[in-house]
Amino acid sequence: MAFTLIPLPFDDEAIAPAISAETFSYHHGKHHKAYVDKTNAAIEGTDLDGKDLITVIKSARGGNQGLFNNAAQVWNHGFFWHSLSPSAVGPSGDVANKIEESFGSLKELGDKLKEKGAGHFASGWVWLIEKDGKLSVEDSHDAETMADGDANPLLVIDLWEHAYYLDHQNARPSYLDAVVDGHLNWDFAAENLARGTAWTYPG
Repeated sequence: MAFTLIPLPFDDEAIAPAISAETFSYHHGKHHKAYVDKTNAAIEGTDLDGKDLITVIKSARGGNQGLFNNAAQVWNHGFFWHSLSPSAVGPSGDVANKIEESFGSLKELGDKLKEKGAGHFASGWVWLIEKDGKLSVEDSHDAETMADGDANPLLVIDLWEHAYYLDHQNARPSYLDAVVDGHLNWDFAAENLARGTAWTYPG
């Protein structure tokens, strides 16, 4: 069964002005769709046809860079859409406790996400992950993903220019301020923390 372009989990105007409907039309409707289409074309008729996305990513890692790049980007983008929220509702429960233990406060975590994201060279991702009971902020380059590693990803922010250029031009810090301060989905982070394993791409 082929992978599908999953719908955005919110209206395409719900994150504006941080991320506009126009940006989503390109980022989701064209970039994410292209990764889905290329992944499907690459696995059609192979032993990976019908496997789940993380299995495809694991199989391609280190051996088939083209398939890895496209499959990882399918997962990363799906995870990113779910990491966003139209409303600025802060963390609670276990996630809030882990943030205080690992960073001292939500503000310090936010500052770390912004600093790591702004300082990341070229394209990539900035992640909030859980490993061995502790939270940390990590970045990854290009299509690299946390989907199949030994850490549990809780949230991610896309650092590729097409994620923010129409709305913020080349000012990545402005984009990070808007997303980190007002649009991170802490309910999704809580679900990922409670599950303890990587999110399953639902398409």
